[in-house]
Amino acid sequence: MANLLLLPTMILLALVVGFPLVLSAWQSLHSSGGEIDPTTGIIQQGDTFVGLQNYVDAFTGAGAGAGFWNAFWNTTMFTVVGVSVETVLGVAMALIMARALRATGIVRASILVPWAIPTVVSALMWQLIFDANGIANRLIGTQILWTTEGIQAQAAVLIADIWKTAPFIGLLTLAGLQTIDQQVYEAAKVDGAGPWHTFWRITLPLVRPVLVVAVLFRLLDAMRMFDLPFVLLGRLASGQTLSMLASDAASRTDYGMASAYSMVLFAYICLVAYLFIKILGADVIGEQGRSGPGRRARRAARLRTTSEGSLA
Repeated sequence: MANLLLLPTMILLALVVGFPLVLSAWQSLHSSGGEIDPTTGIIQQGDTFVGLQNYVDAFTGAGAGAGFWNAFWNTTMFTVVGVSVETVLGVAMALIMARALRATGIVRASILVPWAIPTVVSALMWQLIFDANGIANRLIGTQILWTTEGIQAQAAVLIADIWKTAPFIGLLTLAGLQTIDQQVYEAAKVDGAGPWHTFWRITLPLVRPVLVVAVLFRLLDAMRMFDLPFVLLGRLASGQTLSMLASDAASRTDYGMASAYSMVLFAYICLVAYLFIKILGADVIGEQGRSGPGRRARRAARLRTTSEGSLA
């Protein structure tokens, strides 16, 4: 019965996820038509099987694969720096929302407003802020061309991304904080634990499962970043990501190269997710909350071993 109930969902996933993935993998092994045959001088129509040549061009930066490593490092930098800062700010926001006794609804709504704004609208707003005569330059009292090539363009993307998505981690962390029994804090207070020790020894360990999953989701989302840098910076090399590189290749009807970029990004995301789950133990499917026969047997075995050690 369980398999029958899951069958419609699995069929739907196979159609909307599995089939496009297989099709992209197959397309990445071909070169789109329109090239001139060197032997006959005739324009070739249709796709030509080239094997792994698209991947070789991407990693070596030859031909249509130029700009891959720039986009790869931009994607990695935006992900690592952005998610790290967002995690710190998100936890701080969650602690503020959890302790806001007065005007709780106003505080939570004001923190979540940036996350509710559509990304394109947010990018257009930050484009005005980072204009040469915008608010950002007036506040810092200098003239910086934020939307031109350079590290300032990357900083602009990071600031806009952190402002928008830090509330996402804060919202999920707040949900984890609300599950912590207040008696734990009362016991810690009786034992003389200060705010710093309470946070590191009680709050952070208890909220860790929820926080790890929130950071994982945000990590995977940041690696697919496209709309924010595209609207904010256009096609500048300083803000180009792997998603933008695949889109540019597809706009030139080079679908083979675009598929190769997409498959590399897909493999990169899978690798990061696998390492994140294995190293930090992210519980993305609720295994920690299950209480099946196997888990009950292991728990009983541990209790029996502990009791036998105590009697000895």
